[in-house]
Amino acid sequence: MKPDTAQKTVPPLLEVRRLVKTYKSLTAVDDVSFAIPRGICFGLLGPNGAGKTTTVEMMEGIISADSGEVYYKGALRAADFNEEIGIQFQHTELLSYLTVRETLQTFHKLYSRTEDIDVLLKTCNLLEIQKQYNDKISGGQRQRLLLALALVNRPELLFLDEPSTGLDPQARRNLWDIVLNIKSQGKTIILTTHYMREAQTLCDEVAIMDHGCIIARGTVPDLIGEYCSEDSNGGPCAEANLETVFIKLTGRQLRE
Repeated sequence: MKPDTAQKTVPPLLEVRRLVKTYKSLTAVDDVSFAIPRGICFGLLGPNGAGKTTTVEMMEGIISADSGEVYYKGALRAADFNEEIGIQFQHTELLSYLTVRETLQTFHKLYSRTEDIDVLLKTCNLLEIQKQYNDKISGGQRQRLLLALALVNRPELLFLDEPSTGLDPQARRNLWDIVLNIKSQGKTIILTTHYMREAQTLCDEVAIMDHGCIIARGTVPDLIGEYCSEDSNGGPCAEANLETVFIKLTGRQLRE
């Protein structure tokens, strides 16, 4: 009997199939499908109102889809999904009377599988402020604490919702270094951001949404190569970067 030499196909860690979400007469997400391989940072980008937040919230299980499915590890998302993901929300209220360490200890008790608190403090550069109260830390320190909270349950999949909004350049770069370190440990990351430099630095692959649909998807170099080969007059692009790709695809009109 000949040995089976066929390689098993590894399913994507997360896959969405034909997601649709409608609010009254507005279709916020219109038949969206994509798959995210394990171990990458995947960026979901788009202007305000494009549908990316709604898509991510359906992926997270925060809101339900009108139609379509979310698959995790090759099967329909099940109840244990919430135990295996971490979410860093853009806005999270922290109790002012708790210290950084006490906050991590509080969240630590919510899960059966947890990361060591000292490891979290070290990973997110919080060791020096672990005894400070939450209302006494800076914006950058707060974002690093929220990231640590998202890592408490040792998630395989991490959602980051505009993690560097409002940070100064030093704090932003420090956060990027932490995210890259987390990715190097084999975790899969889904990132939403309006900062194209951030997406270009962190993401292996991006999808750009507009009007509820995916309008482009690929690696950052591939998208830059496809959309920045020439400008509107047929000459070479002055700036070959992800922001140029984004503007070319979604337009210059201000979105509120």
